[in-house]
Amino acid sequence: MNLQLFSEERTEKATPRKRQKAREKGQVFSSRELNSALLLFTGFLLIKITGKNLITNSMDFFEYILTDVINLDIFNIQSIKAFFYEVIIFIAKGLAPIALGLCAVGIIANYMQVGFVISFEPLSPKLERINPLEGFKRIFSKRGLLELVKSIVKILGVAYIVYTVINKYRTYFSLMLDMQLTDTLSLTAGIAFEIGIKASAILLIIAAVDYFYQWREYETSLMMSKQELKEEYKEVEGNPQIKSRIRQVQRQMARSRMMQNVGKADVVITNPTHYAVALGYDASTNPAPVVLAKGADKVAEKIKQIAIKEDIPIVENKMLARTLYKTVEVGDMIPESLYNAVAEVLAFIYSLRERGFS
Repeated sequence: MNLQLFSEERTEKATPRKRQKAREKGQVFSSRELNSALLLFTGFLLIKITGKNLITNSMDFFEYILTDVINLDIFNIQSIKAFFYEVIIFIAKGLAPIALGLCAVGIIANYMQVGFVISFEPLSPKLERINPLEGFKRIFSKRGLLELVKSIVKILGVAYIVYTVINKYRTYFSLMLDMQLTDTLSLTAGIAFEIGIKASAILLIIAAVDYFYQWREYETSLMMSKQELKEEYKEVEGNPQIKSRIRQVQRQMARSRMMQNVGKADVVITNPTHYAVALGYDASTNPAPVVLAKGADKVAEKIKQIAIKEDIPIVENKMLARTLYKTVEVGDMIPESLYNAVAEVLAFIYSLRERGFS
């Protein structure tokens, strides 16, 4: 069984670093279908809300054209300025609210999906984009087939909406010839709006389904193999072997510094074979004795060898040595619970020194 094949399968979720790299390359998740459907749906809603105002402004503008523009002196600069001013006013009153609303919805929808991203990498030229073979692969790929199915569903959905709405109002079509112009326009606008709002609702549902499918495809494309996770871990945290070597060197340096402090100790307390703890006491700097060095087995032997070489007293106290080794770190003062036991040892050492013994 080839275990390498399993390590290359993308079974792991993308890490934050992988997502950030994809984002920097412009590879972000965004559904154009959802944006388009939202804009279409919002557009019809805004037309419904501002419809009366739009019709009123349109009637006023057409009246202005029929009455004033016909008699416009095209060679008069002031007349031309007045005409363009009326055009701007018409656009501002009738179309600006719809345009601003659509812009706001488009910006919000896009920001909610991808946030704020600036990347020029998607614009960089790529040879595969002009490769005919790659083009055929994209057309006849799974993605191309799904796009075809989606387009067919949208066409059928919109066609169904158009048919049902027209069938609903078919009895009114024969009566339009006898209606006033305003009533005919109102009825036509109502039918068009109903078709538009229902069709955009259908497209919005299709876009929502497509959104979740696209999201799943995007997440799948970002998935990583176990080997990729290991490589990323090495890049971020460093090679484990190198880190292990660094920690080993650091331990050796710390142990070397610790061994240098053994020579400053007042006493070395031993187990006697397993543990050795070097204690030093300077009343001018610390209120209690400090553990200058400690070790077990080979390190303990090394501490005792240095103590013998430096004429530092070695005292055997199994319980005290074991307790100091397990509870006090190098450089820390002993706890109050050990004051009496350590004080007895130090008093004994100091008494030997006063009598001339080392």
